[in-house]
Amino acid sequence: MLAILTAASIQTAFPSEVAYGHIEDTTVIETDVNSSILETELIVRSYFRDTPIMIEVARCESTFRHTLADGSVLQGHVDPADTGVMQINKRYHEKSAIAMDLDLENINDNMAYAMHLYEKQGTQPWSASAPCWNRTVAMR
Repeated sequence: MLAILTAASIQTAFPSEVAYGHIEDTTVIETDVNSSILETELIVRSYFRDTPIMIEVARCESTFRHTLADGSVLQGHVDPADTGVMQINKRYHEKSAIAMDLDLENINDNMAYAMHLYEKQGTQPWSASAPCWNRTVAMR
């Protein structure tokens, strides 16, 4: 089910400008909703509509961010090789992604490579954030 999101002024939690593999520290602020995050969330929800666990993985890994306010692609806080909305590690996966003609800094290619990993290994590549997305899945 795809939620309808508006750009109205609402109370929203925005994480810091780095990914942690799980949601660690957020600050609640009242502001106009950041359209970039909303757009990314809608893209992720649409792409993974038939694989809802991957929506939860994206939420936990990047809080639905692919780029930062300055336009740069999101990198991991613990490991800067973790890239984009699905936090694909370039050190381990960039050569394979390139061989598949995918650019991990492109949101669609980032998700396509994540789907490739999911089809081969399930959610294991995102096991570091499992405490976050397992909790959400268990609540359903």
